[in-house]
Amino acid sequence: MFGLGGGELVAILAVVLLLFGAKKLPELARGLGQGIKEFKKASNEVTGELQRSIDDEPPAPRTKLPPEGSAPHSSSEDESKQQPPH
Repeated sequence: MFGLGGGELVAILAVVLLLFGAKKLPELARGLGQGIKEFKKASNEVTGELQRSIDDEPPAPRTKLPPEGSAPHSSSEDESKQQPPH
């Protein structure tokens, strides 16, 4: 944990206890815990939002339809050209 040994952690905790006192220490720990909880919540929300945006499929490209009345050619014209007149 952060490259600190057991003895160093005990020394840091003793200094914190001397600076803030036994009554203030639980309040500090509670505040620290709530801060960490809020940070994790915000981090999870951002991660979830990014994942949802990645999972959403992009909209299908729109195809342009020719305007009405300007069809390339109809099948009845093709049939009249292929069949000899009776």
